Amino acid sequence: MIIDALFSPEFLNAALRATTPILFAALGSAVASKSGITNMALEGMMLFAALFGVLFSAAFHSAWAGFFLTVALGGFIGLFLAFFVLKFKTDAILAAIAINIIANGATILILLMVAGDRGVSSSVSSVALPRISIPVIEKIPYFGAVISNQNILTYIALLMVVAVHLFLYKTPLGLKVRAVGENKNAAESVGISSKRIQYIALVISGMLAAMGGFFLSGGYMTNFTTGMSAGRGFIGLAASSMGANTPLGAFLVSLLFGAASALSNILQLGSWPYELIQMIPYVTTIVGLGIYSHRRMKKREKLSEK
Repeated sequence: MIIDALFSPEFLNAALRATTPILFAALGSAVASKSGITNMALEGMMLFAALFGVLFSAAFHSAWAGFFLTVALGGFIGLFLAFFVLKFKTDAILAAIAINIIANGATILILLMVAGDRGVSSSVSSVALPRISIPVIEKIPYFGAVISNQNILTYIALLMVVAVHLFLYKTPLGLKVRAVGENKNAAESVGISSKRIQYIALVISGMLAAMGGFFLSGGYMTNFTTGMSAGRGFIGLAASSMGANTPLGAFLVSLLFGAASALSNILQLGSWPYELIQMIPYVTTIVGLGIYSHRRMKKREKLSEK
């Protein structure tokens, strides 16, 4: 039964759906990393976005209004992080950890203050973005069942892979982002303001993370629950690193982690212990990072021998 489910279009459809928030986070990490800063605040950004996506969409009775306001909020959090890292020379990792810790507590407090709910936004009438059935593709056997009838943010995530690639490799601003990340002093010697570029990169990173956060409460589900980001920001960070901080690489590794997440749902059909099943996405991340680190170490050893 489980083997048949793994090769079913429903499983691949679920894997693509589970990939969406991870992919947004991975793309955000890739942009920040290309500028020379590791954005470890993705988890907190996604959690804030998941909450405010619900609150904004309920306040304006519009999922799209909630989405765009949430993306703007993500950009503001990215700007906030950049301000402390670049202006006050705060350690980027410590600043990110602070944002993640604040997000865990602040989202609970804000939900309680605004809606009076504890843990779940049950009294907030939020609006979710729609699923899209693609007229021609949905009629294609097997492939149509995988691709069609996804939330619109899944398709936006796939388009963002292309958009981020074009931004980083085909635009003057993207060239400056990569130049600053590769050699800040050399970039500044030709008149590029490294701080300005890193500000922009972290704002974009925050906006992408917010898209993933909104998907959790306005696409994947229709409400906010405490801690619903569930490590996806960190998994996205790992996917970006394993994908060499490139959009295509981030997508492929995110798809792997998304499949692992979907697999954990499939295994619930069997008699596996629930706790063991829930570990699968995180164990996959750890194993993947271990293999990636080992390969990098081997490459460094070969280069040092030469």
